[in-house]
Amino acid sequence: QDIDDVGHKYYLELELEDVLDKGRTVHCTAEVLYPLGSKSSAPDVQVAVQGELRSTEEADKEFYNRIRSLEKELVAENIPDSHGNVPPELEPIHLLAWAASGYVTWQNSTENTKFHLAQVKHVKQVKRPDEDLQFDYLLLLHEMVSQEVIPWEVTVLWHPRSGARVPRDRRQPSH
Repeated sequence: QDIDDVGHKYYLELELEDVLDKGRTVHCTAEVLYPLGSKSSAPDVQVAVQGELRSTEEADKEFYNRIRSLEKELVAENIPDSHGNVPPELEPIHLLAWAASGYVTWQNSTENTKFHLAQVKHVKQVKRPDEDLQFDYLLLLHEMVSQEVIPWEVTVLWHPRSGARVPRDRRQPSH
């Protein structure tokens, strides 16, 4: 829908698949408003989900405690690998990257872009004095329209009680 002097609004209906419980879906509706003339502001998104996805509370606690108990900070590269495989112990790291790439996509998308997380090129855990876990990522985002692969630095803070937050993200020059 074209809204005079405001922007373009899209109405979406879709099914969301639970990434932890394949085959389980919930119905979702969304309204997305891309403001006119502004390439620097994120689209306004309103979402309604009918139903519930599987609780991740136990898995979240287990992951949190495992990472907190590591003697050395976690460092990993190339998730998934060149064959599309994600080691089971790195699946939560990959899911956090997926959430972070969703935030980056939302903040930087236009009507003419379509970002997709291609790979976690590098991730490093950063020790913090508080209870949050911090991961500094270098993500490779595939922009499907232009076919460009864009490196993006993203810092993710995560705690089971408060979820994921992205306090810093920065597009890197393409190679």
